[in-house]
Amino acid sequence: MLRDITIGQHFPGDSVVHNCDPRLKLVATIAYVVVLYCCGTAVGVALSILLLGVLYRIAKVPLRLILKSLKPIVPIILFTGVINIFFYPGETPLVEWGWLTIYPEGITFAILMAVRILALIAGTSLLTYTTSPTVLTDAIESLLRPLSKLHVPVHEFAIIMTIALRFIPTLVDETEKIMNAQKARGAQLDTGKLTERLKALVPILIPLFISAFRRADELAMAMECRCYRGGAGRTRLKVLKFGRTDVLCAVFCAVTFGIILATRWVFPVIG
Repeated sequence: MLRDITIGQHFPGDSVVHNCDPRLKLVATIAYVVVLYCCGTAVGVALSILLLGVLYRIAKVPLRLILKSLKPIVPIILFTGVINIFFYPGETPLVEWGWLTIYPEGITFAILMAVRILALIAGTSLLTYTTSPTVLTDAIESLLRPLSKLHVPVHEFAIIMTIALRFIPTLVDETEKIMNAQKARGAQLDTGKLTERLKALVPILIPLFISAFRRADELAMAMECRCYRGGAGRTRLKVLKFGRTDVLCAVFCAVTFGIILATRWVFPVIG
């Protein structure tokens, strides 16, 4: 299961999505999430997924990688679906069992919510798949630069976010190594009662925290040895520029998001 977590991984490519301005991709990702939860119609969600499929196709990201990234959130989707099925109100009951009542509206909303969560994870994953951590740091810093006039440490904030995102795959690999080492010593991590499983996590969490703090200390030492002093006077190998292709992509995203939002006033809203 840990191997299925692909958040923070970057897959180089030469597609339009890869070469698009990272600031545009970051803003478009945020707008996609907002549009996804504001459309409220089955048609709007279907168009959102279609847009996402087209972008993944252009970026040439393999389907197996997308499915792999969605696998860890299946329990969350199932839990959310069950909650919505049993507790979403409706008009005509479909099934009545004691104090539990299932309405057709609850089933429809549960399916819509599950699809939304899948699209949300896949949409945000596309950003990290097609954008390197260094470029993503520059994009975040550039977008938050106006806050520097209010003495907000914009560069430090951007570098912290990017380092945290970048170290997710590293911590996942480290966790898997520790779990395999504990299993080799006879630890029962997948069997027993819930309390026993929670106690079995202690020999995993302690080495993981020690390893994380050690890596953080090594990274800080390496940055200090290279005379890293933050954003003041810092130059960049690649300066971010908004080109013609970025303008066309921005117009395409704006028109597409507008069409998706317009479905809210044309088709019936589910939730």
